[in-house]
Amino acid sequence: MPHRYFPSEFTQASAALTGPDAHHLGHVLRAKPGDEVTLCDGAGFDYTARVTAIGPERVDLALLEKRPCTAEPTVEVTLFVGYPKQDKLETIVQKAVELGAVRIVPFFSRFCVAAPKKEDQKNIRYTRIAAEAAKQCGRGVLPGVELPLAFSDLPARLAEFDAALLCYEKGGVPLRGAVCGKKRIALITGAEGGFAPAEAALLTAAGAAAVGLGPRILRCETAPLAALAALMAFTGNLE
Repeated sequence: MPHRYFPSEFTQASAALTGPDAHHLGHVLRAKPGDEVTLCDGAGFDYTARVTAIGPERVDLALLEKRPCTAEPTVEVTLFVGYPKQDKLETIVQKAVELGAVRIVPFFSRFCVAAPKKEDQKNIRYTRIAAEAAKQCGRGVLPGVELPLAFSDLPARLAEFDAALLCYEKGGVPLRGAVCGKKRIALITGAEGGFAPAEAALLTAAGAAAVGLGPRILRCETAPLAALAALMAFTGNLE
């Protein structure tokens, strides 16, 4: 896939790259005025653009053609994921962006092994991983990675969605039927220890539907990606 960029400056007729993207295009790829590249506006549209000027820290471009980004799914999935230990969240963020999530929201629950530590600094890295994954896989938006939530704040967030799906080790309704006709979907998976029964009860009381992921016990880094891939398949976004 050709290199794609999310410009730091955008108007109706022109755009500009600064920082690492400008360095990559101008000095790593050695682009020259007249070369064409693909730009993304972060709102689901791609542009063919022509390089007009290259400076030490800036590349200016003229916009030529606008078109919808065909890589964006027809559903908007926010992944709420129990905070895992070690560097597992980095993998989850990267792969969730590739699979089509629009937002990743970690949370700390009762059975989380990890504890909050330097989350502001970590979020900078997670956001960078999400941006790199979005460019690599052809996304038309830059998925966000939020700072971790306390579990007590999670139930109130579910009102933002058309459907909320709680992947629960004790099972529930089939995932396929739970996503039928829904646009904005919250997908919730647990950390290493899963969910305490009281936590599951709070989420279902807030409107989440408990769903099962089959008879096997999946690791905390496997469950969100398996569920997200299945959801995308059931909604026709892996065809």
